[in-house]
Amino acid sequence: MKLTRRMTLAALAGMLALGTAAPAYAADLIAIITPSHDNPFFKAEAVGAEAKAKELGYEALVLVHDDDANKQSELIDTAIGRGAKAIILDNAGADATVAAVQKAKDAGVPSFLIDREINATGVAVAQIVSNNYQGAQLGAQEFVKLMGEKGNFVELVGKESDTNAGIRSKGYHDVIDDYPDLKMVAQQSANWSQTEAYAKMESILQANPDIKGVISGNDTMAMGAYAALVAANRKDVIVVGFDGSNDVRDSITAGGIKATVLQPAYAQAQMAVEQANDFIKNKKSPAKEKQLMDCVLVNGDNAPKLETFALTN
Repeated sequence: MKLTRRMTLAALAGMLALGTAAPAYAADLIAIITPSHDNPFFKAEAVGAEAKAKELGYEALVLVHDDDANKQSELIDTAIGRGAKAIILDNAGADATVAAVQKAKDAGVPSFLIDREINATGVAVAQIVSNNYQGAQLGAQEFVKLMGEKGNFVELVGKESDTNAGIRSKGYHDVIDDYPDLKMVAQQSANWSQTEAYAKMESILQANPDIKGVISGNDTMAMGAYAALVAANRKDVIVVGFDGSNDVRDSITAGGIKATVLQPAYAQAQMAVEQANDFIKNKKSPAKEKQLMDCVLVNGDNAPKLETFALTN
């Protein structure tokens, strides 16, 4: 009896040891990979996706690639290794991301992209992005009106490897360039960064003290530019952003930045998780891989209704 009992305990101990040593795989895991949460837009994406994943009964693995394509590739390896059922991804470059998403597909892990497109089709299951061109045109139309259709202005452009930066800039210029009395005296990339936008704005202002307006590729850069203008006692300069962040909402309601364009980050991320869930459970792909969500102008009229990249009723 004693020998049998000792053998049973030894076998149980061995099983427990094997269980401890084995990697922890989640039966129903969704990986959520975005740029840094220092930017409230990307944080809202992660929060929205995680909330929807948990609501649908999944475990969420939230990761940050910091706009580093190599780190992104490593994180996709992590998601594959952890047995993720799907990846929700705001990517680190339209070209640099294609191979990483293909790698996930080859491993049987479908990817659902949000916010930023990649330069390939048929690799991701879905690419859900804001209608950046339509949104930029809304922002530009408001900018033209605020500027009174004339004056020198500056454009701050986002990260050059990001497709959205170019699309927004084109949307701005397809409107603004129709007004010959609006003259762009400087156009610089601040890489979506508030700190970089502050520094760039300081230099631009020294070289162009007569500017009347700044149109920015995102709210984070708009906040940096506005802070530099305030430091230079130039609150008279009109600033328009793009994203619909709470920080810019507060600035608008306080009479600072004049307008922004809301892209629904939270809803977009949740839609991606819903589509991932449908694919995982029913093998159902969305009707279209590339899906556009329209943007909304936010100014002094509706800014108080803005909360976490969504307009409340």
